[in-house]
Amino acid sequence: MFERFTEAARGVVIRAQVEAHELHHPHIGTEHLLLALLSDESGTAYTVLHGAGIDAPRVRSEITRLVAAPPKLLSPEDAEALRTIGIDPDEVLARIEESFGPGALDPPPPAPRRGLLRRRRSTGTRFTPRAKKVLELSLREAIRLDHHHIGTEHLLLGLIREGNGLAARILTDAGVSLADLRRATLDALGRAA
Repeated sequence: MFERFTEAARGVVIRAQVEAHELHHPHIGTEHLLLALLSDESGTAYTVLHGAGIDAPRVRSEITRLVAAPPKLLSPEDAEALRTIGIDPDEVLARIEESFGPGALDPPPPAPRRGLLRRRRSTGTRFTPRAKKVLELSLREAIRLDHHHIGTEHLLLGLIREGNGLAARILTDAGVSLADLRRATLDALGRAA
């Protein structure tokens, strides 16, 4: 399927991975795809989303508010206990990261498992089932429109059509009608043709 993606659509998928990593999320969800679509390199999808009043800082803020932060290494009580005996946990963490690199104390990724036909499964950040559904729906949208490629506009249509992920919630909480956003995307496609 990815061979049908335009360069801009591939860029969205890559940016979604980067966004998830920067937010320290162990998955790539619909919210990360939405955030990636808000890059000005995303063409039609960017134009439609900005026309609806959606921007990256607002979406990033909502993601941070709605998605639980990764667990802390120490509980506040443990950190305070260390401080009482003269150990500054923040200084210790800073020195560890200085010596061994950022994220040195993050839990290791799961060990590779052998799946069907003895292929190794990736241990990297994975797409959530809803994000995978968005990618599948983007293909269906392209086929429905008789397009031979999958562009950012198809990714946006897939995101809208999925309609139940965190991205849809962020959009509707911002007062955007998914039906209106779909019409605006289709109108933009019609103008571009």
